[in-house]
Amino acid sequence: MDFGTKRVAGIIAQVALLLCSSSGTHGADVCDSSLVSNLPPSSFRSSSQLSSSHAPGFAKLNRRDGAGGWSPLSSDSYQWLEVDLGERTKISAVATQGRYGSSDWLTSYLLMFSDTGHNWKQYRQEDSIGSFPGNSNADSVVQYKLQQPAVARFLRLLPLDWNPSGRIGLRLETYGCPYTSDVVSLDGSSSLVFRLTPDPRQTSREVVSLKFKTLRNSGTLLHAEGERGRGLSLELERGKLQLLLRQGRTSSSEPRRLSSLGSLLDDQHWHHLAVERRSSHLNLTVDKHTERIQIPAEFSHWHIQQLIVGAIQYPVSKRNFHGCLENLMYNDLKLIELAKHEDHKVTVMGNVTFSCAESVSIAVTFPGPQSFLQLPGATASSSGGVSVGFQFRTWNKAGLLLTFDLPQGGGVAWLYLSEARLRLQVHKADRALLELSAGSALNDGQWHSVDLNSRRGRLSIIVDKEEGGSAHATPSFPVTVESHLFFGGCPAEEDRQECKNPFNIFQGCMRLLSVEKQPVDLMKVQQRLLGNYSNLQIDMCGIIDRCSPSRCEHGGRCSQSWTVFHCNCSDSGYSGATCHSPVFEQSCEAYKHNGNTSGHFYIDVDGSGPIKPQLVYCNMTEENTWMLIQHNNSELTRVRPSPEVNQHSVHFDYSTEEEQLLAAISQSEYCEQDLSYHCRKSRLLNTPEGSPFSWWLGGPAPGRVQSYWGGAQPGSQQCVCGLQGDCVDPQHYCNCDADRTEWTEDSGLLTHKESLPVRSLLLGDVRRPGSEAVYRVGPLSCHGDKNFWNAAFFDKETSYLHFPTFHGELSADIAFLFKTTASSGVFLENLGIKDFIRIELSSSTRVVFSFDVGNGPLEVHVESMVPLNDNRWHRVRAERNVKEASLRLDGLPVATQEAPADGHLHLQLNSQLFIGGTASRQKGFRGCIRSLQLNGVPLDLEERAEITPGVRPGCPGHCSSYGSLCQNQGRCVERASGFHCDCDLSAHTGAFCHTELSASFQSATSLRYTFKEPYELSRNSSALPSSIYSDLTLRGENVSLSFRTNQSPALLLYVSSYYTQYLALLINKHDTLEVRYKLDSSRDAEVLKSKVKSLADGELHTVTLRRLTDSVSLQIDQNPREDFNLTSDGEFNGIKWLVLGRVHDSEDLDPDLSRLASLGFSGCLSVVRFNSISPLKAALLHPDSSPVTISGPLLQSSCGSSAAANPYAAENTHHLSDHSGVVASGQPLVNAIRTDSALIGGVIAVVIFVVVTVLAITARFLYRRKETYRNQEVKGVKQEDSQDFHFNNQTDPQNVSSENPKEYFI
Repeated sequence: MDFGTKRVAGIIAQVALLLCSSSGTHGADVCDSSLVSNLPPSSFRSSSQLSSSHAPGFAKLNRRDGAGGWSPLSSDSYQWLEVDLGERTKISAVATQGRYGSSDWLTSYLLMFSDTGHNWKQYRQEDSIGSFPGNSNADSVVQYKLQQPAVARFLRLLPLDWNPSGRIGLRLETYGCPYTSDVVSLDGSSSLVFRLTPDPRQTSREVVSLKFKTLRNSGTLLHAEGERGRGLSLELERGKLQLLLRQGRTSSSEPRRLSSLGSLLDDQHWHHLAVERRSSHLNLTVDKHTERIQIPAEFSHWHIQQLIVGAIQYPVSKRNFHGCLENLMYNDLKLIELAKHEDHKVTVMGNVTFSCAESVSIAVTFPGPQSFLQLPGATASSSGGVSVGFQFRTWNKAGLLLTFDLPQGGGVAWLYLSEARLRLQVHKADRALLELSAGSALNDGQWHSVDLNSRRGRLSIIVDKEEGGSAHATPSFPVTVESHLFFGGCPAEEDRQECKNPFNIFQGCMRLLSVEKQPVDLMKVQQRLLGNYSNLQIDMCGIIDRCSPSRCEHGGRCSQSWTVFHCNCSDSGYSGATCHSPVFEQSCEAYKHNGNTSGHFYIDVDGSGPIKPQLVYCNMTEENTWMLIQHNNSELTRVRPSPEVNQHSVHFDYSTEEEQLLAAISQSEYCEQDLSYHCRKSRLLNTPEGSPFSWWLGGPAPGRVQSYWGGAQPGSQQCVCGLQGDCVDPQHYCNCDADRTEWTEDSGLLTHKESLPVRSLLLGDVRRPGSEAVYRVGPLSCHGDKNFWNAAFFDKETSYLHFPTFHGELSADIAFLFKTTASSGVFLENLGIKDFIRIELSSSTRVVFSFDVGNGPLEVHVESMVPLNDNRWHRVRAERNVKEASLRLDGLPVATQEAPADGHLHLQLNSQLFIGGTASRQKGFRGCIRSLQLNGVPLDLEERAEITPGVRPGCPGHCSSYGSLCQNQGRCVERASGFHCDCDLSAHTGAFCHTELSASFQSATSLRYTFKEPYELSRNSSALPSSIYSDLTLRGENVSLSFRTNQSPALLLYVSSYYTQYLALLINKHDTLEVRYKLDSSRDAEVLKSKVKSLADGELHTVTLRRLTDSVSLQIDQNPREDFNLTSDGEFNGIKWLVLGRVHDSEDLDPDLSRLASLGFSGCLSVVRFNSISPLKAALLHPDSSPVTISGPLLQSSCGSSAAANPYAAENTHHLSDHSGVVASGQPLVNAIRTDSALIGGVIAVVIFVVVTVLAITARFLYRRKETYRNQEVKGVKQEDSQDFHFNNQTDPQNVSSENPKEYFI
């Protein structure tokens, strides 16, 4: 070939190479070439073969050579077929076939991979499933594409199940493509140092990636160093990868750990590692798991200048990496290739080889109950004792490691784990001859060494070369092995001869076994040439870390045994097998509808989502349910400007985290926050045309500038007075902008949710002489839950709503409420190719949750004792996770179904989500579905229902479900979204008419309720609460009240009429209750006496009095009802007043009752009710609009609460008129240090207060003198003139001194 021809051929070759390289990216995705069909027979090995024609070399897909495939000598679970692909290869799929023309095929099998033919690793789908589906006949091909391609030289297939009518028979093929890599081996003292120059185009992103394998569980793998020696290190620590941040070579501070990821990384298998640095964070990836890590600000512009792999030459780490690295990359730079070519940027230090030199370490796995390994012990003649050594790793706290019999019936020795400690026990004739213990926490999954030695009368056990502990003894008997050593367990009962195991079985791995200092060849054991074994996996360690990554959500703590993991959810706010289900409700609204009253509650705004629960105050009122979120200063606060700055800045820190705060605002229907500014010569917003003096920041952190004030519109630069046109100076839009010398204020509510919460205040006009200002930012208050009442009504079985596919691969929870009159119907359904999820009402009493994640359909159901089609709301919560499925219905016990062990984990759906129906439009649901949430995310049913035929938004009729929450004659009233309790006809108040209304009475207190004429009632009915209406002629009464007093006798209640008729309820001198009825003016009053005694004992008592014509019933507390009959005609005509306390107009009364009525009542009255009238409630809540007259001190109190042991001690009272706010010339009351001018004002206020106090004391003294005179008149009555009423009005001095209430005279 001449030179021209060679040149043309070279150009063609280069063009071809260029074309190949340009299409390499596309070609890299295609990795499905046959790998087995062209291999020679020598590439195949097997555990055994039935005959030479059944040899493993004939196990090629679609071949008929030999006997048409491989079959072992015996068909059992110890058989395997191995293929050597010649070099490490990327394997993407496996196909199997039975033996040609036979009844021999596999129905399931395991796949193992290895680089060396040892230390096999089982391939698992979804990190869980070990088995692969096989064949159903001898000739069809079943191919399985690996979810993650495997890279290995050797492949081993282990039959699990086969055709029961035949034998194990197999032909196979694997598919894949060549795998190329750069490899380097480091011996613990060698290293590679790379000097890097960052690409200026990639300064915001750097990536270091590699693969590694090692047998050592600790050592520094990589150190990246930047400016001033600052760096990041990746270190192995106990088989986990630690990411450490170091401040510099000279820094003496300990490195800061940023993250820990991975587990069992010392298993001598390849692990992928990548670190991606972006400006503010790192992405650390180990194998398939990635964690995002925030880095300190000083590292935001940090770049790698030097990369050290292996041994570190300066004191950064005590231990260095010993193992192999593969495909070490910095961005797109192949660093190992640079080292191979001796690039000037690379320094090679120590013994570095560019291949992977692996030591062979044969391990054995004890997976289950029938696992044991039997080895011969040394003979007594060759050994004067025993010497056994091995290493083990496990997650179990207990299990038998080793047992052997002592010679001549000397007993049995057990070496076992108990509570994660190593224990040795020698036992004979049901008696422990010797016990030793060493080590702790040996169930941590790490390799631990054990040495058992008995020589010359000295016995010792040593754990981890004495680092983990040791124990010694000098027994009086020889400890030697009679014949055999049993590791991990004992043979089955029928095979036992000399092995007994009273302990748990061992589940874990062992390696480096030695007997009498001689290593045990486990490959001979596998070939049945040494010892005996059962149910072992030899030449592999099958340990799995089920807690890495942790399946426990929301900070739940993961622990594990060999087969399962457990989640400790305590203090997390979540429950369930994986801490997925929220413990707390999502809003105050939800708590209210569980029957809760006001108080502090944890709310979880996104249910099972990532946002943590937050503590808020829920104020359950009759109209709304308010959620209050506090910040660090909600009091009126005086501005004290700093002399160095012109503006005064205030920042508010809220009691919840940012994402909690924003989610709570978003979920609420309405939010508000009070913003107040009290000023004197301190301008606020100036004019709309000018720049404001002050502003505030609100909305998502750090907040946006807002230049309007409370009560005004966003962007208006006005206050509420500017909006209403009533500012003190019409030329300005805020009162404070008038710049007056008198105190004034601009206050109002901020209600624009997008601007809440208030983050900061900046107040500008506070430095001028004479300027004074006080501000207040109230707590954030929100009410309503947009999701709680979001509902849809399905009026036909064929109607449904559809939403995008539900993605709940590993954790799925579905929560909703429903009500219906139908006996069956599907609530929800989502389908995949094979997987599905469905919740349905299968009958009038059963709810069923069914699903399939690839393990076959599973079902959980809850049966109700009462019908569910009662048109009441019922609550359903279904959850499915990797451990179990659960279903909750109302308050019934939860039903659970455990997930299959080592089964499919991922729920794979691909169709639309159907609500209220199915894809087939059959078995649809008729009724209402409300508050539907999937994994904590609400679905807007109403929005979708508005555009869907056959479905209506909303669902009325809540009182049927929640009406029972209204107590004490409260009436449930329907709302479009929810309900409320109307307490007008109840003597109670509160969200559920549950709050008792009580008042403390003194002897001078009088509360008179006037029954109005009919024409007055009709004229004023629209303005008055319904609780004050009454008929004027009664044929019956229903009276109830509670009281607490030490006074006897005492008048509790008095009702008079225009016809000298009356009703009196009183305690007589014997501390018993009397009812006096005078319904006939020509006759004396009829006295009805109760038999219940000791009612003036200071305890709370409840009285119920009912009359119908002449029949009267009386009940006190829980005592039996007492019945009486009157002799009068039974009509109470022309009722005039109802009086509680002192009766001032008592001339129409009998003399003895008149004297008692004039003395008044000292004590507590609560929830007073007369037919439909609640006079005490009217006086306390509606004093201005109710026909009540009050004289003397009337103190609202909690004295009527049954929980109050001593109502007079530390009583929380407040007055009917609580004067608060401003003093003197309108100056606000503040909790702050006063300025000089404020001090002068304060002195003036004190003087005024002293003068007023003196006048009040004088008036009080005169009033007391008059009262004393009147009391003396009463006391002057002779005792014999009042036989029935022995006056004893001496109150308990202790109660008087401790009560000390504030008095308010009306």
